[in-house]
Amino acid sequence: MLQSGALTDGNVREDLPPPSLVKLNLATIGVLVSRDLRRFFRQASRVVGALVQPLIFWLVIGSGMASSFRMPGAEGVGYVQYFYPGIVMLVVLFTSIFTTMSVIEDRHKGFLQAVLVAPASRTALVLGKTLGGVAIALMQAAIFLALAPLAGFDARAIEWTQLAALLVLIGVGLSSMGFAIAWWLDSTQGYHVVMSVLLIPLWILSGAMFPMATGPKWILVLARANPMAYAVAGVRRALYGGSAPGATATTAALELAVTAAFALVAVLVAVRVCSRRGDKP
Repeated sequence: MLQSGALTDGNVREDLPPPSLVKLNLATIGVLVSRDLRRFFRQASRVVGALVQPLIFWLVIGSGMASSFRMPGAEGVGYVQYFYPGIVMLVVLFTSIFTTMSVIEDRHKGFLQAVLVAPASRTALVLGKTLGGVAIALMQAAIFLALAPLAGFDARAIEWTQLAALLVLIGVGLSSMGFAIAWWLDSTQGYHVVMSVLLIPLWILSGAMFPMATGPKWILVLARANPMAYAVAGVRRALYGGSAPGATATTAALELAVTAAFALVAVLVAVRVCSRRGDKP
C-alpha cells in the first residue's frame, strides 16, 4: 500500500515534512490580519465613524479655542495647527480601541477557540490581532494626514519616515494594550469603560490639547511619565520638519526610543496575559 504523498513517476517518495513552526506562526498572523481588514471594510459605519469623530473634534474644539490660544515662544502657531498632531494620534487611538474590541467578539463566537487549538504560538495570536489593528490605524491616519495642508503644514517639509515610524510604534503599543485588556475582560461595555478611563486621560495629558510646559508643574511631571506624550511630541516634530513647538523638552531620538519601548512592553504584556489566561476562551 502506497504511503500518502507517493505517486510520481511510479516511484514511492516519502511524505512531505510538516510545516515549520515559523511558517505556521506567519500563516496565523496573515490570516488574523486579513480577517480584521475584511471585517473593518465590510462595516462602513466603522470606517466613517473612526474618521468623522476626530475630524469633528479638530474642527469644533480647534475653532472654539483659536481666539484664546497663545503659546509663549510660538505666537505664530494657531490652535487649529497645534491641535492637529494630537488629532492624528486620536485617530490611531480610536482605531486601536475599535479593532481590539473584536477579541471579545471572537471569543463569544468561538473563533478564538479554533485559533488556540492550532499549533501556532500565542505570540502569533497577539501579533496577528495587533498588526491588523495597526494596519487599519495607519490607513485611517493616512487619510487624515491628507488634511495637513489645511492645518498649515507644508507636505514637502514633513519628515515622513519619522512620522510613519512613530505611528507604527504607537499603533503597536496601543493595539497590544487593547488586546491585553480585551483578553482579560468579557464584556464590550466594560472594555469601552476601561479603555476610555485609561487611554483618553493619557491622550489629554500627552500635550495633544495644550502645551504641557505652560501648565502646573504636576502636569509636566505626568507628561514626562506618559509614553503617549513622547509619541505626540514626535508626531508634532515630524509634521513641523524638525521642530516641536509646545512639546516637552525632548529630542527626536528620545521620542522614538520611548515609543519603541512602550510598544515592546505592551506586546510582551499582551503575550503574557494571553499565555496565563489561555484557558479563558
